[in-house]
Amino acid sequence: MPANLLILGGTTEAYDLADRLAGRGGWHVINSLAGRTANPRLPAGETRIGGFGGVEGLARYLAERSIRAVIDVTHPFAARMGWNAAEGCRLAGVPLLRLERPAWRPGPDDVWEPVETWTGAAEALRRLAARRVLLAVGRQELTHFTDVDDNWFLIRLVTPPDPQPAFQAAEWLYSRGPFALDDERALLDTWAIDTIVCKNSGGEATSAKLIAARERGIRVVMLQRPARPAEVARAATVDEALNWIDGLSGTSAYLDAEASPYQRGV
Repeated sequence: MPANLLILGGTTEAYDLADRLAGRGGWHVINSLAGRTANPRLPAGETRIGGFGGVEGLARYLAERSIRAVIDVTHPFAARMGWNAAEGCRLAGVPLLRLERPAWRPGPDDVWEPVETWTGAAEALRRLAARRVLLAVGRQELTHFTDVDDNWFLIRLVTPPDPQPAFQAAEWLYSRGPFALDDERALLDTWAIDTIVCKNSGGEATSAKLIAARERGIRVVMLQRPARPAEVARAATVDEALNWIDGLSGTSAYLDAEASPYQRGV
């Protein structure tokens, strides 16, 4: 019988990993989606939607479903899930891999302002005397910027927020990446953008705005990634993750290890 493998997903890499595993033997893939997106695209394999109920809820789920390996492929800024996954897998005695796309890194011609928090990003806009700002931060982070005075915002989102935060001066733009470089150039020029605020998500789907900003000398206030557990095994690509999975398949240690309290039903 195939062993159960849990993918904590929602990212492009998670869908790719599920697709690649669907054509391989030895594993039954269970995808977990957070449920924040209405009518999400379903990945290959079995899918569950919603939270686990914290660390202990995840550990119990791993035991109840006899999960033999977990791949955390959540968004780079889904920090809480990363810590919960590490502790839940430790309690359940299940191997865990973190698959995370590399972060963007500034080049010599980039004008980046790195910040650690959204409060720091708002303060940076005031300090830099920004005037016309492309805000590409996601729906849940908008309220950090509603009190920033003397700014006009172009707010780009995939879907409208509900409720919509009140900005003194803003234009709302709804679109989904990937974004072409020529389109990003036109957007920055048309709206006379002088500053961009975004997360260091990495990947290619939304990186064109950074190239266009570099060409124009536009400042980028860049939120750095949150810390994740250092002891968790890591992969930067789907191929590396598949190699890790193949390594598990070639051993029996993770199947024969003494059962954890959760696996014993304690």
